[in-house]
Amino acid sequence: MNAQHLASIGTPMFYGVFFAIILLMIAIDMLTLKKTGVHKVSTKEALAWSAVWVSVSLGFALWLYFQLAGDPNYGKAVAMEHTLAFLTGYVLEKSLAVDNIFVFVMIFAYFKVPPQYQHRVLLYGVLGAIVLRIIMVGLGAVLVREFSWILYVFGAFLVYTGIKMALPEDEEEDFSKNPILRWITAHMRFSKQLDGEKFFTVENGKRVATPLLLVLVMVELSDVIFAVDSIPAIFAVTTDPFIVLTSNLFAVLGLRAMYFLLANIIDRFVYLKYGLAFVLTFIGVKMLVAKWYHIPVQISLAVVFVALVSAVVLSLLKNKQSEA
Repeated sequence: MNAQHLASIGTPMFYGVFFAIILLMIAIDMLTLKKTGVHKVSTKEALAWSAVWVSVSLGFALWLYFQLAGDPNYGKAVAMEHTLAFLTGYVLEKSLAVDNIFVFVMIFAYFKVPPQYQHRVLLYGVLGAIVLRIIMVGLGAVLVREFSWILYVFGAFLVYTGIKMALPEDEEEDFSKNPILRWITAHMRFSKQLDGEKFFTVENGKRVATPLLLVLVMVELSDVIFAVDSIPAIFAVTTDPFIVLTSNLFAVLGLRAMYFLLANIIDRFVYLKYGLAFVLTFIGVKMLVAKWYHIPVQISLAVVFVALVSAVVLSLLKNKQSEA
């Protein structure tokens, strides 16, 4: 049975468990940040948190499987289908998040934000991303339910985005020309220097914003752009709003730890953007041909995984050859 055509499995209990896990993990993360204070996140710390987020996500997938498998309305076959859809969406969102890390690196470099102040910006950035994703997934679910043809629009957009990503870029992005940033700086008073990890400070007796607030705005804007690609992509895996939302948010929650894990080596993955471009194009084609041929979720998961692993391996071989 195809999970894509099943009614949503999202019961109040399922949503309750999911949001309870999310709120608990965010609380633990914030308390940990408060306890450790301002510091540069080490690779060891980032790796530990990445392992925690992945473990929680896999634990949720396991819980989801056993809940559905034990329900007489679903059974093991449907449980496996939904669980694979969750894992595929999770891997897809995780892989697309890597492209966002490239942007984060450029933003922090442009505004010259020291590593020890980046953690708080990304924490608030992730919280904003969670709210944004909930809204966009809800909107996407309504559009898909009311206008089924919107999936073809999503598919065409993803193919276009994939092809565009594979093409060489003409020039580096100049953040100083961003219209939103220019509007904010024209309507708000900003200090010229950072004040620790504060978004606002007092200067000459007046409350002003710090450049760190501009960084947060850019991080949130980049996530809006990122979500425009990732939300349609996951609807190619399943149209169940519960699976779309849960896989998306679990991937977003681990974004900050993944940033600190990959930020210093992200430029070594020279072929990764081509792997991501292939994944987006494949997902787009899957949407466009769905009426005539349904690509099983197992195949989608395998294609995404193989494309990303191949891109990483080829990048490492390229670096090894260059060093030699």
